[in-house]
Amino acid sequence: MKISVLGSGSTGNSVLISTEKTKVLVDAGLSAKQILLRLADTGVSYEDLDGILITHEHSDHAGGLRVLKRTVDCPVFISEKTRDAYLRPNGSKRSQKEAKLRNDALNGSAIDIESDAEFRIGDIDFEPFSVPHDAADNFGFVAKNRGFRLATLMDFGHFTPLINEKLKSCDAIVVESNHSIDMLKACPVYSWELKQRISSMTGHLSNEDLGYWLSGDYDGSARDIVLSHLSQKANDPHVARITAESSLFARENKCDTQIHISDKAKPTDWIEF
Repeated sequence: MKISVLGSGSTGNSVLISTEKTKVLVDAGLSAKQILLRLADTGVSYEDLDGILITHEHSDHAGGLRVLKRTVDCPVFISEKTRDAYLRPNGSKRSQKEAKLRNDALNGSAIDIESDAEFRIGDIDFEPFSVPHDAADNFGFVAKNRGFRLATLMDFGHFTPLINEKLKSCDAIVVESNHSIDMLKACPVYSWELKQRISSMTGHLSNEDLGYWLSGDYDGSARDIVLSHLSQKANDPHVARITAESSLFARENKCDTQIHISDKAKPTDWIEF
């Protein structure tokens, strides 16, 4: 099993999980064009996708899905609450038209899943778990194949006991490191209301909060951790890396975990097991 973050940031997120038999696209927050290009960059044809998994309805995770479905003919695994939120118009004529187009794109290809019940795509078992975020039914998950465990969780405001439990004994983790607290406070282009949303318990995880977890509750099992969903305006890749690596260094129980940084503009190298 292997994983590549095709792109991650405030403007869009998509992850590819692959085995010899199964290819799953997790979220379609990039444009359809970029998803297709980046799949090709990783050596995977869109025709080989066995499923698209949508973790929640926000545009940076599902905004490219409708157009992507014009090209990619595979099932979309989505929870009922997330599907309803994805298809819900806001009242404007443009929104109503978009909702109809989205409904047409999903018609006949959507497969219902639950955010707290295991499901399988090909030879990959998915163990989802709820995470605290201001979406209808957001979840992270552990993908399992041949004894290996890869976790992905973005868009959550804080670590919960459930998250801590699910991340134990993982071989690799893709986890949010959205913002620096000081950079968010000083960001001149974010409104006070947006800053409050981002820093709330159901917003986005800071570098500092991830660091507290890495130095404390993290069990040290993962060989690789990929920092994802970095804000382009309230974070810096070097700051995120230094915060994470310093926290690992400060651990009482040392570990060999390597920190990687996702990129909004290109896929990460494959992390393979």
